[in-house]
Formats: sequence, C-alpha cells, structure tokens
Amino acid sequence: MVTRTADPVVFVHGLWVTAASWHPFADPWREAGYETHTPEWPVIDSLSAAALRDDPPAALGSLSIEAVVDRMAAHIRTLDRPPLLVGHSFGGLFIQLLLDQGLGRAGIALNPAPIAGVVPGLLTLRAAAPAILRPGGWRRPYALPRALWAERYANAAPLALQTETWERYVVPTSGRIINQAAFWRGTAIDPLRRRQPLLITAGERDRLVTPYLSRAAFRLQRRSSAPTDFLDFPGRSHLLIAEPGWEEVAQACIAWDAPHRSLQSDADFLNAPEGDFL
Repeated sequence: MVTRTADPVVFVHGLWVTAASWHPFADPWREAGYETHTPEWPVIDSLSAAALRDDPPAALGSLSIEAVVDRMAAHIRTLDRPPLLVGHSFGGLFIQLLLDQGLGRAGIALNPAPIAGVVPGLLTLRAAAPAILRPGGWRRPYALPRALWAERYANAAPLALQTETWERYVVPTSGRIINQAAFWRGTAIDPLRRRQPLLITAGERDRLVTPYLSRAAFRLQRRSSAPTDFLDFPGRSHLLIAEPGWEEVAQACIAWDAPHRSLQSDADFLNAPEGDFL
C-alpha cells in the first residue's frame, strides 16, 4: 500500500550565512505540510558560526560553485520524490543550476545572485570588488564586514535584528565563488532546457542583489516553455527571509507553489498502482 508523504522542500542558502539562516522561515512550510530540508555547504557544515568567524578554514576560500551544487544534488537524490527547491541569494543561483540539471519539481529563487548573461549593477560590483581585487582573492575566504552587513544585506532590518542575525549565522565565505560569479564561470543555464516552474523574487530595498538583477534573470528565464513568474516585495532588503514581514514572503511563495504542488500530487496518484493510494 502506498501512502502520501509530505512534499519535500530543499532550502539552499547563499554567501556569508549558514543553513541556520532558514530559521524561522522554514516553519510555515512545515505547517503547510512540507518536509523541510536545509542541507549545509561543504567545509562549513561541521563548524559553528562563531568558530568560522574566528578561524575560517583555508579550504573555504577555494570552495567552488560546482562543489556546492554537487552537495545539494547529492542530497536531492536521496529523497523519495522530486522536491521543491528554494534558494536565497547565491542559493537562488544554485537552485537554477540544479533545475538546469533536471533536478527538482519546481524552484523559487529569492533575490538570486546573477546567472551568466546578467550584468551586475554598480551596487553589486561594489560589494564584490574587495573580494575580487585583493591578492589571491580567488582562493581566500572573504568575510563581509559587519558595517556592510548592516548597509547592504540587512538594511531594512532593525538594529537589534542586524545584531542577532550577525551573531547567529553570519560567516566568511568563498572567494572563489565570488570570482566565478563575477566572470560567469560555472553560472550558465539554458532556459530552453528547463521544464520545471520557476519563481524569481526581488526586494525593493535590496542593495546587494538589486531588483534590476532579479528582473534581468527573469527576462532570461522566461524563454523557457515552463511557467516562469516574478514577485516584487516592496520595502524588503536582501534579508527578506528574516526581516519583519518575512512571514508574508513565505506565505506568498507557498501560495505560488500550491498549483504546481497539486499537479505533482495528481501525477503521483495517477502513477500509483490502482487502489494503493491513501
């Protein structure tokens, strides 16, 4: 006898944070009947945020886009059914690469880092320049200064939340990934190959991945024959998954997925042996 299982959703985080950044954003998804997964990146998966800030591993500096995507792909393949993929920032780039590989049943890219073909604007270039221009930057960890966290990443969050999130999950990141993205290495996707639905979002006050970048990615991705949608969240910064109003972001994404989730459930039912579904 086959029973319906919870729909899996895999959350993929981006630069300068750990998988802890998905708490409490993932809670409404569990309440909506999803089975939530928050796999961690290689290298940083066995260390606390404080330990990573105090003494970042040398291997973190040369961690590549391919290594992170491979780790996420391996996790996805352990699941018993195709998951919804939700990525924030560079996680939004990663889930588009995973969809390009045919993984996942649908994707949500929250204020995603640019895929190849999207030219970064001045604000984004200014944020990435220190990591790119320093000697050996492509193989050294890069820590986002606390002032830039407040100014570019969490600029719509109150001071107390900026401090709390910094202490809880802000960490140095890979210099190599920043360099790869800047020069479109390992970030190319083929929209014509994608068959899964995709939602791309923007935050009006995002100073790291500006609305311009999200819209540019949407223009490229809508070449796909699969459903491709765009949502703009007024007043939100790059920290839209944690700043005040994050619940609205989560519920809007859950609502977007509802018809795609229903189609997947119907397909599971039709493909099951007759009389075997509860």
